[in-house]
Amino acid sequence: MKGVVFNLLEEAVDRAFGPDTWDGLIDASGVSGAYTSLGNYPDEEMEALVAAASEALALDRNQVLRWFGQNAIPVLAELYPGFFTGAVDARNFVEGINHIIHAEVRKLYPGAACPHFRLHADSSGDLVMDYLSTRNMCALAQGFVEGAGAWYRQSVDFRHVQCTQDGHSHCTFAMNWSAPEARTAAA
Repeated sequence: MKGVVFNLLEEAVDRAFGPDTWDGLIDASGVSGAYTSLGNYPDEEMEALVAAASEALALDRNQVLRWFGQNAIPVLAELYPGFFTGAVDARNFVEGINHIIHAEVRKLYPGAACPHFRLHADSSGDLVMDYLSTRNMCALAQGFVEGAGAWYRQSVDFRHVQCTQDGHSHCTFAMNWSAPEARTAAA
């Protein structure tokens, strides 16, 4: 896994809980904690950090991954605003994951093993997404989708239709979003 993902987790934890919490997760997980954005690190190190967070927060693995995805979006928006400026809403952002966001990630971070998403609209207009990855971090993908909804001021109805954790070959999600809320100027 690319170091940039670890950097996103560190920043999300720092913002929510402070840097001492990140240091505590590093200690509890037994990982080195030194991650450069271009570096490659074993997936097991991310799993160890997630397990440490799970124990510290009394949350299960999927809840921690979902929280991470939700809280990584504001960090991503600050670091890579171009990922967000071209999308008019959360659905448009999600539809651009493969050909815009992950394409740019691969340019910035050669060797990145990004998950792949097959996307199509169903008969009701919902966006259906197949999550294809060996990492089994579908809850992280869900958190990213929900975080994008919050970023674009939209609520998302996210349904996990099938999951690798239940023995399926891939995860399938179905989702739709509310209309974006207007951004208001500070009084």
